[in-house]
Amino acid sequence: MSEETAADEPQRESPRESMEYDVVIVGGGPAGLSAAIRLRQIAAETGKDISVCVLEKGSEIGAHILSGAVIDPVALDELIPDWKEKGAPLNVPVTKDRFHFLTGLMAFTVPQFLMPPLMSNHGNFVVSLGNVCRWLGAQAEELGVEIFPGFAAAEILYDDQGRVKGVATGDMGIDRDGKHKGGFEQGVELHGKYTLIGEGVRGSLAKQLISKFELDANCDHPKFGLGMKELWEVAPEKHELGSVSHTVGWPLDGGTGGGAFVYHLEDNQVAVGFVVHLNYDNPHLFPFEEFQRFKTHPKIRSLLKGGKRISYGARAITEGGWQSVPKLNFPGGALIGCTAGLVNVPRIKGTHNAMKSGMLAAEATISGLDSESGDLSTYDTALRTSWIEKDLNRVRNAKPLLTKFGPLLGAGLGLIDMWMRQLKIGLPFTLKHGKADHETLLPAAACEPIAYPKPDGVLTFDRLSSVFISNTNHEEDQPGHLLLADPETPIGRNLPRFDEPAQRYCPAGVYEVLRDDDGGNPKFQINPQNCVHCKTCDIKDPAQNITWVTPEGGGGPNYPNM
Repeated sequence: MSEETAADEPQRESPRESMEYDVVIVGGGPAGLSAAIRLRQIAAETGKDISVCVLEKGSEIGAHILSGAVIDPVALDELIPDWKEKGAPLNVPVTKDRFHFLTGLMAFTVPQFLMPPLMSNHGNFVVSLGNVCRWLGAQAEELGVEIFPGFAAAEILYDDQGRVKGVATGDMGIDRDGKHKGGFEQGVELHGKYTLIGEGVRGSLAKQLISKFELDANCDHPKFGLGMKELWEVAPEKHELGSVSHTVGWPLDGGTGGGAFVYHLEDNQVAVGFVVHLNYDNPHLFPFEEFQRFKTHPKIRSLLKGGKRISYGARAITEGGWQSVPKLNFPGGALIGCTAGLVNVPRIKGTHNAMKSGMLAAEATISGLDSESGDLSTYDTALRTSWIEKDLNRVRNAKPLLTKFGPLLGAGLGLIDMWMRQLKIGLPFTLKHGKADHETLLPAAACEPIAYPKPDGVLTFDRLSSVFISNTNHEEDQPGHLLLADPETPIGRNLPRFDEPAQRYCPAGVYEVLRDDDGGNPKFQINPQNCVHCKTCDIKDPAQNITWVTPEGGGGPNYPNM
């Protein structure tokens, strides 16, 4: 049979190959790796043979990990007490801890004694979370965990009773029209007695599970922020090893929540980051450009002058807090880490909670394997009575206060609320978040346009050059992973009402509105090859018309030292 004739025939797919494990973990981040390590630790302690695998959609462990990061080692101390001897890359203890309020020209330092003790970074470490995950991955493999990088979990598998029985990886080698290319490889099914979902923020499988099992029936709206980060190499005389600074205020206006951080790592490197809360209301707001403007503040400009930008990345951050944590167990598995929404917003920390959640899920899973009950409700209970509850519950009103009263007054009220809880006289109620983030935009005509300066290519940059240094790569001839429920909505609905905000809220230039030379005939264009997997579009699109799904495994950013 000729190749032409064979290609014209209908393509028939044989049943997928399957692999059997006791526990399948989706996501090679802090939560997933901590769960895997704890499972194998317990196996060694009890003499049981517990098979564990971790699926990671990035090309390697750490490739998609992006965080500030200053981490609290409390969970690592529990998981691997001798982490220092084992060479964990926590080499920079915090030496200075500052908080500033910025105006256009000035930086006012908030005295440390005004900050609640929970806001102190004493005893924490400035790290590359990607490198920490690479190290955790090595520890997991030494314990016998099988890690599969470059394989995206694309489908949830259910048994005849509707219980989750594992996941399937996406097919490889399919073109944009859905046809098989020469290197086609069918996805593989990974079956587990339990499946732990640690996809990170706004996970595509987690969204399905939350909806199917109504895990969010008794919690508040999830809330999110967009975090953007650049890694800079600065002049040695400007570098302060272990220095940590956080700022609020300029360039964001009085109605937009967010802030920034500047962390000094090893080798004269400085992490500069900027967060915009995604409940902003002005559709003209351009988060990436706000980040670039931030660097022009005299305090930041003087630090970066003469330096070199090394890398860039972006990701969404969970900000809902304790009242937005859904039910964590479902038939056959559980949600862990940022998938569960465990970030402490005022502290700008979530790694310790993510790791602890993975450890608690592992321990509940062991009990489940022993009892064959099929229910991990003990995990949900254990997490809600652990120190994660203490960490999140005491700051539960901070985000709603910011939303209701704005960044300045809201932050002040939040500090008062946290101090009251510190003194054990906290308010006896929990504030609600109000609207979901996609519901907060006002019509473009009712908002003031914002003029942003052009990038200078030295201190400030455009999105495409930024995506380039994130090492983002996708096979261009593959099915799109940014799905529109209605292709007409961007131009027919979002453009006239909101000036199509996707062209601004995306930090990677994925979405464009193209027009003819005379400004007419607008067309919506998606550039999926630019996507850094932040998932902001899935969150902020006012029509909830965009769904982010996993692209071909191994695609996306490859963050070095981020």
